[in-house]
Amino acid sequence: MPSEPRQPASFLAEPNRLAVFTAVVCALSVAAAVVSFAKGYWIGAVWVLLAGLSSNMTWYYVRRARLAREQEQGPAS
Repeated sequence: MPSEPRQPASFLAEPNRLAVFTAVVCALSVAAAVVSFAKGYWIGAVWVLLAGLSSNMTWYYVRRARLAREQEQGPAS
């Protein structure tokens, strides 16, 4: 039984898609924090905390995708 050809890795594979989404959330929360602080609202502090959390999540998913890609390719020698 012939095996099916492997699909090329999509740029927006699952871990990469999550990294892109969290990066977008980070950018939007930074913009919301700037607007809040510019208008004198202290709620901007919550937006800063959300930006920090989503930034860490972005790095986590980027690293996870890189490690998964390296495991698929096998050891580099």
